[in-house]
Amino acid sequence: MRTHIVAEMAWGHDGKPDQAIALLRAAKEAGADSFSFHVTDVPNYMVKYYGNGEGRVSAGREALDVYTYLEKIDLKREDWVRFAGVAREIGIKLCAMPNDLPSLRFCEEAIKPELYVVSPASFVEQDMLEGIARAGKPTLFRIGGAYLAEIENAVGTFRRLGNEKIILLHGFQNYPTKLEESDLSLIPSLKAMFNVEIGIADHLDGDDPFAKILPVLALPYGATYVEKHITLDRSAKSEDFESALDPAGFAEMVRNVRYAEVAAGTPYFKALSPATLRYRGVVRKRLVAARALNEGEVLTADALIAKRCDVGVTPDQLPHMVGRRLRVPLEKDEALAVDKLL
Repeated sequence: MRTHIVAEMAWGHDGKPDQAIALLRAAKEAGADSFSFHVTDVPNYMVKYYGNGEGRVSAGREALDVYTYLEKIDLKREDWVRFAGVAREIGIKLCAMPNDLPSLRFCEEAIKPELYVVSPASFVEQDMLEGIARAGKPTLFRIGGAYLAEIENAVGTFRRLGNEKIILLHGFQNYPTKLEESDLSLIPSLKAMFNVEIGIADHLDGDDPFAKILPVLALPYGATYVEKHITLDRSAKSEDFESALDPAGFAEMVRNVRYAEVAAGTPYFKALSPATLRYRGVVRKRLVAARALNEGEVLTADALIAKRCDVGVTPDQLPHMVGRRLRVPLEKDEALAVDKLL
């Protein structure tokens, strides 16, 4: 099965429409299947006195007034419409995460994304869940920080409304997430509990070389979606840069995933390929004379030995060779063939 790669921008556009479009193009060039982004109507999303601090915005912005900061970098509706047009033009799917009901309505009316994302904060926000479920689109549920009962509620709401296009994304953003918090072994458990597709939303530090490898390790656990943040330049420290890869790093991660898919192959035996048959011919042993054997000699088990050889009878035929008489003499290590027997 082909893994679906999601490039996540979040607020990484820094309020600049051209930067958002540059990230979109970079993700497409790097091999992403879809591009994830947040759509927010800040007054409907957050109170003005929402507090700041570690883990709420990217490093270096902890002292800012979060409401004012997000309002400043929030893209305008016309910017999102232009952004969506570019996505259609270059052929990358849009994966929208509306953070409030007005933004959901805007997405449905103007952006028309191919996929939706549900934040764990919305798992108990019933009107948001039902609105996204009724859209009928494949939906990624970011389950990081959610209780099991909340996940059950969200999945149950979708199923009650007839939307079975559910993908649970395991992983959470902790600016950045520690390796020991990855818990890849939970993926098959989630699959067994909910019987839906499972993905990994990896948030390791983007400077860690393992950030390009960990998503690949999720594949044998059953992940069919991989989400990773993307940024144009890590040194610029745009919003949500901590776990983001630059375009070259993102492309390397995608290549790793695609190589892993090829290496995984199929889970069942099939006809030997020409390459495998060649290998078989090289490594298989044949029955040869263990010593010089005379014409007319009756073969015994100790008269023959299995050695690597290009021609001759295979070792599994030894019981059928014992007791047969040689038509011609054999030198030591000469291969035994049926036409050399009487």
